[in-house]
Amino acid sequence: MNEDALIVQGGKPLKGEVNLSGAKNIALKVLITGLLYDEPVIFENIPHIGDINEIIHLINDLGAKAEFIKNNVVKIDPHGLKRYEIDLLHGSKIRVSFMFFAPLLYCFGKAVIPNPGGCRLGARPIDRHIDMLKAFGVEIGYNSETGFYEAQVNDEIHGCAFTFDKPTHTGTELALMMASIAKGNSVIHNAALEPEIDDLINLFNQSGAQINREGSSITVRSTKEKLKIDHPYSIQPDRNEAPTFAAFALATKGDIYVKGITDQALSFFLEELKEINAGVEQLKDGIRFYYKGKLKSSHITTCPHPGFMTDWQGPWALLMTQAEGESTIHETIFENRFGYVSELQKLGARIEFFQPELNNPESVYQFKIEEPTTVKDLQQAIKIYGPVKLHNGVMEVKDLRAGATILIAACMAEGESVVQGVSTIDRGYENIEGKLIKLGADIKRV
Repeated sequence: MNEDALIVQGGKPLKGEVNLSGAKNIALKVLITGLLYDEPVIFENIPHIGDINEIIHLINDLGAKAEFIKNNVVKIDPHGLKRYEIDLLHGSKIRVSFMFFAPLLYCFGKAVIPNPGGCRLGARPIDRHIDMLKAFGVEIGYNSETGFYEAQVNDEIHGCAFTFDKPTHTGTELALMMASIAKGNSVIHNAALEPEIDDLINLFNQSGAQINREGSSITVRSTKEKLKIDHPYSIQPDRNEAPTFAAFALATKGDIYVKGITDQALSFFLEELKEINAGVEQLKDGIRFYYKGKLKSSHITTCPHPGFMTDWQGPWALLMTQAEGESTIHETIFENRFGYVSELQKLGARIEFFQPELNNPESVYQFKIEEPTTVKDLQQAIKIYGPVKLHNGVMEVKDLRAGATILIAACMAEGESVVQGVSTIDRGYENIEGKLIKLGADIKRV
């Protein structure tokens, strides 16, 4: 046994209250955004997670300074920025390292960044980001010998009108960063709709930018003023953490009050929960999730916000192992998001892959179907048969959300289970075992 595992004595209903951490997908971006300022910036509600530690390391490695100055509060001091090349080892670990293009191009007129990493959920094409950067006047290419993208701006970063062929979360955020430092107005069409992007827009507008969103179109008006904010900026709670605790409550037949989340942030998820007979109660400061009886089967297709998010489908699949009848989940965002299936099968889950027939797969899937792969070669959906009494076992974490899914399974199944590779869960969940222990779970890190 190593120090990257959890031993779980499962079969106990989880009950109590839990406070959500700050949103990982906001925190990562705002810390990088801090390098666009001329003065230090303070961000609040930043979670202590592995991915944040990687970003802090990268910022410090570039010569600037990033540090937790107290619990969940990070100070970014852009002074001292001296390098325009991102470290290969750490930069390739995390996908959002690609967003360093904005501050490095702003400060140096050039940037060298490794092929981004993170969870291996498929190709996660960068071409949309590349095309967008070119529209802002950036010359960029990939050096296959070094594994780095090399970019430069010969004249200036200029405003532009750009349309993403398909919505992209990080692409939209990088475009916002570029537009905020560009000379001239910009319009971003077919922008992603996630509320995390609105949080970034709010930060920019509080810092002197002039950004307006109308649906999937975002207008950024040029301003001669440099970004400046004279107060700490607090980010939103993590709306992806809430469905995870909802699944912990329902799978263990428990009752958990998740504080710090609104029904608006989870509207689609909550509607689906009600459809399967899950207990949901909107309270003053959060949402209560509780088991109230047998769960019904469901048929889910993941899609960009405001639909059913891809990050939610792992915990949902686990719930469907306890539902009556046959359920299906069709994944349309990433082509490799079922890393938890083989682990749940170890515990007795009845899950099988299939490929839905589609008339126009290019319009359905957010990823590219590369030649010679055809739709028939894909396995983008699963059938789940329930209810099945899961037993304990030894499982391995394949990616962040898959890790949360198998941890739910370990808490649900009676007996002792071992979850290996927990550092991957630590990338996105702050003190996950501490929160679960307070809810009554029997967990020990070894």
